[in-house]
Amino acid sequence: MKRALLVGAVLFGSQAFAGEYLVKYTNTRAFNMLNTMTTSKVSTVQMMDHNDTASLVLVDIAKNHEAQALASLLGQPGVEYIVPNFKIRAFAAPVDAAALKEQWSIAKVQAEKAWQRAGNKGSKNVIVAVIDTGVDYTHPALAPNMIAGYDFRDNDSDPMDITGFQNPGHGTHCAGAVGATGLIDGGIVGLSPEVSMMPLRFLGADGSGDLNNAIKSIDYAIEKGAHVISASWGAAVPRAQAAPLLEAVKRADDKGIIFVAAAANDGKNNDKTEMFPANNGYPNSITVAASGPSDAKPSWSNYGTATVHVAAPGENIMSTLPKNKYGNLSGTSMATPLVSGLVALMKAQDPSLTGAQIRAIMQTTGTKVSIETACNCRVDAYEAVEAVMSKKMVVVPSAATIKTSETLPLSVLNGKAPFKFASSNASVATVSDNGTMTAVANGSTVITVTDADGKTASTLNMHVGASSGGGNNPAPPDDGGGLPSPGEPGECPLGDPAICQIICQIKPDLPFCQ
Repeated sequence: MKRALLVGAVLFGSQAFAGEYLVKYTNTRAFNMLNTMTTSKVSTVQMMDHNDTASLVLVDIAKNHEAQALASLLGQPGVEYIVPNFKIRAFAAPVDAAALKEQWSIAKVQAEKAWQRAGNKGSKNVIVAVIDTGVDYTHPALAPNMIAGYDFRDNDSDPMDITGFQNPGHGTHCAGAVGATGLIDGGIVGLSPEVSMMPLRFLGADGSGDLNNAIKSIDYAIEKGAHVISASWGAAVPRAQAAPLLEAVKRADDKGIIFVAAAANDGKNNDKTEMFPANNGYPNSITVAASGPSDAKPSWSNYGTATVHVAAPGENIMSTLPKNKYGNLSGTSMATPLVSGLVALMKAQDPSLTGAQIRAIMQTTGTKVSIETACNCRVDAYEAVEAVMSKKMVVVPSAATIKTSETLPLSVLNGKAPFKFASSNASVATVSDNGTMTAVANGSTVITVTDADGKTASTLNMHVGASSGGGNNPAPPDDGGGLPSPGEPGECPLGDPAICQIICQIKPDLPFCQ
């Protein structure tokens, strides 16, 4: 029996780099204060990095003064929050490079048929940022589709994927799933063989990196004009601690960049376990579970009706590896770039499509499977492209979970106004003439819309009921886009309750001390 590496979604560890914190400031005066405080030779707080785009400062605090220094920083005007700089690590296991170039996943999602329907295999005008361990941009199956990137791990312009015991070439493998050319004899093909891929490295050869550089990678992708971000990594942390990461995803959302994230490989329900950026809740985001050759969920794949949007092939996936090699890897890490490639292919046909619209199309055209996601479906590239090419009418969003009394605005893609909306179960949720769904009681309903020409379209099940893990799907419209409130009463945002207890003795008026 062949063994494949379960790389998964790369996971933030539960520990932080000793003494390292990210400080969010809100104005220039606060930054100047931080700069003055941290540049003194006698200070117990030293500035290590500054992300002007995110208004974040990375500081290192002497361990024997940690609580006092944190209390002082938190008490400064203009300091919004402080969170630990989390470690990031990749899973490690032996690699089996047997059965080269057997790509069951491409056939399963009907990629060839999708390319035929589109009349192309994508577009070089669509840029996908692969944020990971870097990419072997010299690989013959990838080189024609590579554009300049950056290495935030070593802070240089060479994002080469450097392998090690804990990194068999994770980023290179992901890039192949997005857009390997399919033009190399004995090679492989990605879901969008015509595409531009931007390699961004923040994980090293040892499979580790940090939160600070993950955020800088996202901001770089935004600045350099990426249309899609593929993120096969995540953090099992409370929402408050994920604040700077969520803000980075929000900046991508504000620019219309589609963010594709791995659901993770713990075999857990993300509705009950906080996982970020997977659970970010923004309209631009598509969170991906893994499926196997028989469309079953691998035991290790995370899932969730409220927080995971679609499933895609992620088990024993053949793709590119550094130094002109190929191999099978498994994980939601592998499912994620396949969906990123499909997003790129759809954007090539209609550049105006938003993340929310593409997600709705994928969900309503996906093949029904017994994998618990918002659509209980596995993506079908042909059906998705067919919907784009034929301008199929789609309700956006097409699946969601909201709490009772909350509202959710619905829109219609490819329909002619005015529209008439109807709820199949008004005791669960009602819908107004302008498409605003209002949750009434726990349960499920289906919203149907009829346009001026008499065409109809329906959502999948719209669920009403509290989701206990990471917000709604999508984020409620009036809550600041799903942003956390770092330091909410009772929640320690610093990763160590003992430190918070000491700080609360020094400054009992801080929010998390209440």
